[in-house]
Amino acid sequence: MASTSTASAFVHSPRWQQFYQLTKPRVVQLIVFCAAIGMALAVPGMPSLQQALTMLAAVAGIWLVAGAAAAFNCLIEDGIDARMKRTAWRATAKGELSRTQTLTFSALLCAAGMALLGFYVNVLTMWLTFATFIGYAVIYTVILKPMTPQNIVIGGASGAMPPVLGWAALRGDLGPEPWLLCLIIFLWTPPHFWALALYRAEDYARAGLPMLPVTHGNDYTRLQILLYTWVLFAATLLPFLTGMSGWFYLASAVALGLGFCGYAFRLWRSYSEMLARRTFWFSIWHLSLLFAALLIDHYIA
Repeated sequence: MASTSTASAFVHSPRWQQFYQLTKPRVVQLIVFCAAIGMALAVPGMPSLQQALTMLAAVAGIWLVAGAAAAFNCLIEDGIDARMKRTAWRATAKGELSRTQTLTFSALLCAAGMALLGFYVNVLTMWLTFATFIGYAVIYTVILKPMTPQNIVIGGASGAMPPVLGWAALRGDLGPEPWLLCLIIFLWTPPHFWALALYRAEDYARAGLPMLPVTHGNDYTRLQILLYTWVLFAATLLPFLTGMSGWFYLASAVALGLGFCGYAFRLWRSYSEMLARRTFWFSIWHLSLLFAALLIDHYIA
């Protein structure tokens, strides 16, 4: 999130930092983290030196392509970003980076990431990562986001792919385990994003985007958040029920899931902007700690 101080500081940022901010580093960090967890879970025990090198190449490649998708998103939405307080500080929205510069930057990042994955990881991971780029940068940003309030639900499929990419990087195939992790992120995305959209509804309305709080109202959105958190809670138990993880993960999933459901219930009963913000930030911790618990459980086992 960009505060006013961040926005004013960005005015004097050097050019390299303007390009770096286009990659949405906080978002990409979570994407790469989930992909790295998928890589670690794909290897029984500690990775060998060769596997560790493959992991490094895969992390770098996925980061580059994810950053390229984020930059392309900034390119497509420069006009929308300029009308929203949350994003008006971006260099593309302010006209400090031209569309040609942004497109070239995105293309170079994507090409470098694809080459890294293709030469040093495997072709399956390369094409899956490129498909994720298309899913977010084109299908979600260009088609779904301006057309339907279900944009984040449908478009969330591409954002849920990082564990699948990580698993494919180390295994070279796709078993059921990474798709289970993909399902968890897919169900996590709507309540995570809608909590943000609740307290940014005026921004989205000003930009003309049909986000759920804009099209269906605050009350309906809060109910959807509550329902999704309970479905998500059930899905987070599946790794234990299928034998993919053990008791440490189960205890962590139950604690984190009840915490998220608790925030959603309070938000449903009595709305406040502060509570919506807290729900949004807890959702980030929820996913991060849930996947960290999977990793710890993996090595304990």
